Amino acid sequence: MKTLILIPSRLSATRLPGKPLLKINGLSIISHVVRKAKEADIGEVIVAAEDQEIFDDVQNNGGKAILTSDEHKTGTDRIYEAFEKLKLKDIDLVMNLQGDEPLMNIDDIKNLNNQMIKNKSEFGTLGSIITDKNFHTNKSVVKVKTKQKLFDTSFPEALDFTRDTNEKASNIYHHLGIYCYQTQILKKFVSFKQSYNEKERSLEQIRALDNGIKINVALAKSSPIGVDTEEDFMALKKIMEYKSE
Repeated sequence: MKTLILIPSRLSATRLPGKPLLKINGLSIISHVVRKAKEADIGEVIVAAEDQEIFDDVQNNGGKAILTSDEHKTGTDRIYEAFEKLKLKDIDLVMNLQGDEPLMNIDDIKNLNNQMIKNKSEFGTLGSIITDKNFHTNKSVVKVKTKQKLFDTSFPEALDFTRDTNEKASNIYHHLGIYCYQTQILKKFVSFKQSYNEKERSLEQIRALDNGIKINVALAKSSPIGVDTEEDFMALKKIMEYKSE
């Protein structure tokens, strides 16, 4: 099966404008993500960019990008436009990788792709073990509840996604913002209007569940830092600069 990795990216993030072009070790966050995606070696990697500046940065750093509309409400809607514009043939799976998580584990990306192929799943994502109890009440950390416990080779269904949980609830994991869809499911997903629950929780994956699309969850080895705030960026910068010394 053939996989395409698409990375949605835009400069107009409300909490940290200009985030994709912030630099760590002389390279923008978005170009770090592109390099990581290429290292996973599961398929072609293309950034679905809202802004010319992102497009130029990615191209100048040896990556591929395509410009998309500035009117999309979610990253999935953006990557579908890119997928349609690219007119690539024989693509079976589209992976949606977040443009603000340059520490995403390559093995986790590969594992999700492998699980999708092995289980012939329609839609998949990742969850990791919650090691910080504060995550349960931290609304910026998205949680996923699964039907069964996650372990290395399991790929159970997601029952729900939420921002607030009880730490004693069973089968609750830290949800990582990476998605993989069969191409026809991606098309189906974007054909639905945003659901009430999706808007209420600001979680696009809820649209799938609300419309009867099953989402399977694979266990991730690590929980990468996503960049939503200046504090997140400084923490990430510190880790990545330390690693490169």
